[in-house]
Amino acid sequence: MLLALKIKAIMAAAAFAAPVALAVAPAVDRPAADPTLVVIPATNYQYRVAGDFALNGKPAEAPLRNMRLRSGFRIMNRQVTSGEYAACAAAGACPSIPHKVAAADRPVVGVNWRDATAYAEWMTRKTGILHRLPTDEEWVAAAGEKAADEAMPPVDPVDPAQAWIARYDAEANRARPVAPDPQPVGTFGLNKWGLQDVGGNVWEWTNSCFLRFDIESSGVSRIVNTNCGVRVVQGAHRAYMTDFIRDPRNGGCAAGVPPANLGFRLVVEDETLPLLHHFVARVFPRVL
Repeated sequence: MLLALKIKAIMAAAAFAAPVALAVAPAVDRPAADPTLVVIPATNYQYRVAGDFALNGKPAEAPLRNMRLRSGFRIMNRQVTSGEYAACAAAGACPSIPHKVAAADRPVVGVNWRDATAYAEWMTRKTGILHRLPTDEEWVAAAGEKAADEAMPPVDPVDPAQAWIARYDAEANRARPVAPDPQPVGTFGLNKWGLQDVGGNVWEWTNSCFLRFDIESSGVSRIVNTNCGVRVVQGAHRAYMTDFIRDPRNGGCAAGVPPANLGFRLVVEDETLPLLHHFVARVFPRVL
């Protein structure tokens, strides 16, 4: 009851203070038809579930699900560049990268999940529009035909040694990028939605946590462990990285072959609700 009264009071006060909104709402830096954004439409796609799966204590293949993206979303058509991240660091909103950085117009690399999240939060404050890392499901939908499948080769289900060897071979045989350094934007071409450099030599942080599943006899997958200190990264293949790791060559890959470079691109949410939230937060800073 008290919460309902607070909400009514907020909305009433917001309506009363509507003229003030023009004064306190931040200027939006990105126009609605921003050429750096691509709209991923509502679509059907197949998704190999991220995580580690076990059946009767033995490694098992992750299920392949038919997914439905019920509504579209906007995502950057390229990765965040070194110059863009440097502006955030110069503003004191992002940690400085403690190593030599790429040219300003190349994808920023050597950033961890926390750095990427700090940049997204800075962009949200700067524009008044919610910016965030994509989930793994969103990344796969946006990657389209460039998304790599994580299927394991068929093995004898009663032989656990075969399952472990198959997983090792699948990981070991993954192709490594020919060029180790981040390449100019557009080097790896476009996918069907118009995203650049999907599956190139820069892997991208997602917001998805690392999960462990047990597959029950009924076929239902049950989560037995959630570790949000490890996040899913996506690129030429899927991997799982500790959230504070900037250079995958120095360790921190919780599962899978380490990525070559760690960067990111952002999802940009619809403008209306984030701006309303921003206005209420400015007028009533202790309510939200």
